[in-house]
Amino acid sequence: MPPLSWYLYVSAALFALGLFGMMTRRNSIAMLMSIELMLNAANINLVAFSAYLRGHTMVGQMFALFVIALAAAEAAIGLAIVINIYRTVKHIDADEINLMKW
Repeated sequence: MPPLSWYLYVSAALFALGLFGMMTRRNSIAMLMSIELMLNAANINLVAFSAYLRGHTMVGQMFALFVIALAAAEAAIGLAIVINIYRTVKHIDADEINLMKW
């Protein structure tokens, strides 16, 4: 079994990539994908720490499944919002969307 630090490095790199994408992209779809990357990095941490616990409990895996379900709901609702915004203003650039200011 690889050491815990390898999983943490992969998770940190994945989270950093998601954070970079979230801060640099203005496209709403790319922002949603970056959030999904960050949630997957958290899942890797949960599963890795759960595997290295002494009791070999499945708590980390259960939390990871909960995060996966939460991410699926977030993706569905976020995509529905983006589609409705696109139908209204014909673009999905996050800097130019000011629908709530009307």
